[in-house]
Amino acid sequence: MTRTVDFYFDYSCPYAYIASTRIEGVAARSGARLNLRPVLLGGILKELNGATNPIDEMSPPKARHNVLDMHRWAAVRHVPFSYHPRHPLRTLRALRATLAAGEPFGPLMHAFFKAYWVDNRDLDDREVVAEILRERRLDARAVLARAESADIKSDLRARTDEAIEKGLFGVPAMIVEGNLYWGQDRLDEVEEALGEDESTVLMPGLQLSSEERAVDLWFDYSSPYSYIAAVRAPRVFRSSLRWRPMLLGAVFKALGGPMIPLHAMSASKRRYAERDMRRQAIEGGVRLNWPSRFPLNTVTSLRVTLAVAADPALADRLTPLIQRFYRAMWVEDRDPQDADTVRAVCSDVGLDGFDLLERASSPEGKQALRDATDEAVRLGVFGAPTWAVHSTGRPPGLFWGNDRLELAMRASGGDDRVLDAGRET
Repeated sequence: MTRTVDFYFDYSCPYAYIASTRIEGVAARSGARLNLRPVLLGGILKELNGATNPIDEMSPPKARHNVLDMHRWAAVRHVPFSYHPRHPLRTLRALRATLAAGEPFGPLMHAFFKAYWVDNRDLDDREVVAEILRERRLDARAVLARAESADIKSDLRARTDEAIEKGLFGVPAMIVEGNLYWGQDRLDEVEEALGEDESTVLMPGLQLSSEERAVDLWFDYSSPYSYIAAVRAPRVFRSSLRWRPMLLGAVFKALGGPMIPLHAMSASKRRYAERDMRRQAIEGGVRLNWPSRFPLNTVTSLRVTLAVAADPALADRLTPLIQRFYRAMWVEDRDPQDADTVRAVCSDVGLDGFDLLERASSPEGKQALRDATDEAVRLGVFGAPTWAVHSTGRPPGLFWGNDRLELAMRASGGDDRVLDAGRET
């Protein structure tokens, strides 16, 4: 039986553009049938969130990172990319024209994406859309006239409403066998689900140059994605890795964002995030049980961790301690603020929990966590985990998320495209 992959897109999304350059190859290699499904992203966002431009909801550091991230992925995927200086622009006319021109949507989809994200043309301009149609040897007058018909308008609304009913909250989105995957960075998972995994497996310890750059991993035990990253990081970066604890709630407060981002999501996005989190845990070989105390209060555990990090005599115990704390919280459902739990975790890795709790509760121990968190904010960290890759002559490159490990690995191994992409934008 031939499998099917549905690809939902809107020309206004740069990640949808990057995904559009790969989706046909994914389907072809897998022998799957590809259904291209244009939808109005603004309609989805308005229905679920009441706002149509996600960037407006981001803190300045996150917005900057978002632009860097799309440039980085374009560089890694070898996709020509130019951030539109007037983004976001309306794409309603182009979407309706796509439907009016009829299937197969592929050639026109690629032409409109290129117009927006390479040539920076205005897809809301009737003459621009007409010119693109003519370039594709289509009857621009007839297509644009049909695009304004009640049938085409109704068709785009129906496709957008159907996407919302299927649980979509953004694009690019792919559905395989009823399972939703969101983002161009989930295409490898899509291909695996289709039965043909094209991803390049980045083996632990991979180096792209002879000298590995230093990598700071900013984390808080309260983040499940940080837990997955903390298990994977030592396998990958080895001696170049530096652990950087911070209080994530204080970072959120400093930036004016929601204190529990998961709770601020739409219901459909929250359901997806929970499924995606478990997929990432499985991929990382990590056992994950959702803690009954979420959100976790990790202040004491973080202070103890910083006390160990500050003591050169305990350097070889730091990684085992961090991973043991994570396991206690995200596997065993133990309370990270409970003194007995903290002492037991310390004892399990050969540390004196009584002494470390005393250090953590001292004025110096409390100030150490405040200082570390302030440094994270100054650096531009806005969430966890954040990888900070250091390179001589440039500010550290920040990569947010367990799913940005590949980019951090490339940057640490000497791939300067990843560090430099988008910096001047």
